[in-house]
Amino acid sequence: METLNVGALIAAQRAFVAERKWDKFHTPKNLSMALTGEAAELLEIFQWLSEAESLEVMKNPVRARAVTDELADIFFYVLRIADTLNIDLEQAFTAKMIQNRAKYPVTPQKRLTKKQRELLITKGLHSR
Repeated sequence: METLNVGALIAAQRAFVAERKWDKFHTPKNLSMALTGEAAELLEIFQWLSEAESLEVMKNPVRARAVTDELADIFFYVLRIADTLNIDLEQAFTAKMIQNRAKYPVTPQKRLTKKQRELLITKGLHSR
């Protein structure tokens, strides 16, 4: 399994922030607002695309660059918030994946809601 050196990224980020004297602005509140802004900029790229167009977005060099840049900005803020709050992202991610595996087990057939089942029955695609 390939690993991402989160520690090295955070160290580089700390140096970048320190050189610009941004620490005083990097409170969890401000960083979370900035993160939300960057996520909205990513959303804006996809906002009016069809599902099919969204799957092809990386084939357009201009859009591909924009998506890549916004994801990097989002990642910057995720790392910064974690560092500011002393959260070990590698450990947090691993723990969350364990929780997700328990919460969303692999099952042969997804359970249908009553409404989904009734719709399939009316279309003759499911039996009672």
